[in-house]
Amino acid sequence: MQIFSNVEFSAQGQQLLARDVAPDAVHFGDPEQFGAADHAALLRSEVAFGSCPAEVLEQAAGLRWLQLDSVGCDPYLRLDWPRLSTRLTVTNLRGFFSVPVAETGIAGVLALIRAIDRLIELRQVREWRAVDLRSRLRTLHGARALVVGYGGIGHALASRLAAFGSHVETYGTPASGAGLTTLAELDGALPRADIAFLALPGTPATAGLFGASRLSLLKQTAILVNLGRGGLVDEDALVQLLDQGRLAGAVIDVTQTEPLAADSPLWSTPNVILTQHTAGGSSAEIDGKTDVFLVNLKRYRMGLPLDSVVDWAKGY
Repeated sequence: MQIFSNVEFSAQGQQLLARDVAPDAVHFGDPEQFGAADHAALLRSEVAFGSCPAEVLEQAAGLRWLQLDSVGCDPYLRLDWPRLSTRLTVTNLRGFFSVPVAETGIAGVLALIRAIDRLIELRQVREWRAVDLRSRLRTLHGARALVVGYGGIGHALASRLAAFGSHVETYGTPASGAGLTTLAELDGALPRADIAFLALPGTPATAGLFGASRLSLLKQTAILVNLGRGGLVDEDALVQLLDQGRLAGAVIDVTQTEPLAADSPLWSTPNVILTQHTAGGSSAEIDGKTDVFLVNLKRYRMGLPLDSVVDWAKGY
């Protein structure tokens, strides 16, 4: 059996994976550029670990299982899954990034409410503004936090915010155990939130969910944190609210276009922390992804159900 992978392995990482999947062979593709050699290798493969262009996924008639190296599967949503899923199973890294993403979101908020971003600027110009800044600082303790999306990231956020002493409300599906489950309840909670954390997947149902009208429900002193998908938020409306001082700040990990265009106003909009879709990263990321793949590969070889199968009816 041939395995295709275009995960960003080091040379040593490639050697270790080749050892761990033996006697099966691995083609290591380019993680940055899916070229002709990668295309041909994928067409010969039964299993893939990483990602590939959607159109090639349709062409790879021998492919039986794709283990994504991400949680999101947005590029593949448009495919004909009622037909494709009869031969191809796709699994993702559901829950894998929950802890680092939650920590990044909270770190961004702390940078804003404790003026760390401003203090870094003042250090660069050697200006001392301690008295002025102290009166403007806020705390997570006692803050009202609204977690929108109560999956793995949402649960990780809620537990950590509670440890800070925040008052936490959660919005999600009834099955998630969230306290709020309807859009009417969400809209009712937004005006009382000091911080709104978005941790929803990217699906047709969530696209544009936070447009101008819903963003305007947030109070002037609120902070918006987007850790889900860039398509959740109307970026033009968000920038306008921030420029006009009708929103206190934003922590943005994901944007509608990535990399963010050089002329995007988000680069210069005040009170914005841009984390450049790094929130899920850690020094142990590649090793952890590989461990997930190898556990599922063992199940695949034994004919057992795979973990974290994507539900195409839900889109995640």
